[in-house]
Amino acid sequence: MIDLVVRNARLLDCEGVVDLAAEGGRWTRIGPDIGFDAEREIDAAGRLVTAPLVDCHLHLDASLTAGRPRFNASGTLIEGIHVWGELKESLTADDVYERAKEVVRWSAAQGTLYIRAHADVSAKNEAPLRGLLRLRDELAELVTIQVTAFPQDGLYSDPRNEGLFERAVELGVDCLGGIPHYEPTAELGLAEVHRVFDLAARHGRRIDVHCDETDDPASRFLEVMADDTVKHSLEGRVTASHCTAMGSYEPYYSSKLHGFLRRSGINVVVNPFANSLIQGRLDPYPKRRGFAQLKELLAAGVNVSLGNDVIMDPWYSLGNADMVDAARLALHFTYMSGREEIPAMLECATTRGARTLGVEDDYGIEEGKPADLVVYDAPDALEVLRLRPVRRWVIRRGRVVAETTPAQTRLYD
Repeated sequence: MIDLVVRNARLLDCEGVVDLAAEGGRWTRIGPDIGFDAEREIDAAGRLVTAPLVDCHLHLDASLTAGRPRFNASGTLIEGIHVWGELKESLTADDVYERAKEVVRWSAAQGTLYIRAHADVSAKNEAPLRGLLRLRDELAELVTIQVTAFPQDGLYSDPRNEGLFERAVELGVDCLGGIPHYEPTAELGLAEVHRVFDLAARHGRRIDVHCDETDDPASRFLEVMADDTVKHSLEGRVTASHCTAMGSYEPYYSSKLHGFLRRSGINVVVNPFANSLIQGRLDPYPKRRGFAQLKELLAAGVNVSLGNDVIMDPWYSLGNADMVDAARLALHFTYMSGREEIPAMLECATTRGARTLGVEDDYGIEEGKPADLVVYDAPDALEVLRLRPVRRWVIRRGRVVAETTPAQTRLYD
């Protein structure tokens, strides 16, 4: 008698259906018609099964604060930053923890079991950072969370911010972030990038920088990140998030940049919800889409993944923590509508996200790896992105942590 068997599962890279057996929290046998009995059996009935969804970019410290202390009347990025600035110094670590915990529960129920969260470390009260570090540690059995030290106001806009950034390393963050395009000058933006890399290399931390989140084609800090990645031998450990200035780069520079990014092994994270509303906002018609070049980056061999970014906060009043929704929206804005491109969008929300977070060794439906998976109420990736179906079962370390019964509609003629 083993712990769990999932029968008749359809995998992304496999013809037909297979059974999956788990014991001691790990997959022990994967193949057709496994004859074991188990304490818990699930019949996937030909539904698609994948490794967990991965949210590579989420501001959990601000989640569920929409309307505090006021709503973002204009819906712009800058007003959102101002509203957050009015709120964050009054927050407590307990408040951050409770709100973030609720969104993590939403995420897990929809199959997202890996999250990279960004904590605003320019808050002088340290509440966002302390709340998310507690969350990471206390919810580790449910969801794997990485906490990034994110200086929302920049490292050099306030003389106290650099010290707070270094303090975040002492408190145990997993990644170091930045926002170079938001510094008072381009020179200070360059200094910020170099400082982040120096500190990360010295303390063995990963890097995840909000980079070039603007429509300005002159914002080109991403090439600096690529160069610093090579100089510090950090290939694969560096992520650039947003990168929306790519939507304004001319073709020659774009092709040159793609080569830099491939050589450096930088991961790029696209955040479709906020950026679909923020970018191109000041343009007359025709308006720029303002997204990172997801389709072209994938073709160039660059790893691209996805994030929800913001959920019911000063920047975005909507959001439900569903990575399938994020993949579906990104598909439309980045022209990933080819027959083979649509399934690739689900990879951006799963395996490519795991690569961004650097968790490949403990991720995937393979014998010997942790028994984590998602069962969708749909037969394949195209139908998942078309229908946005419920996650019928979510399994973490061989234990069912969420189960959703699909709604039924009866049409009366």
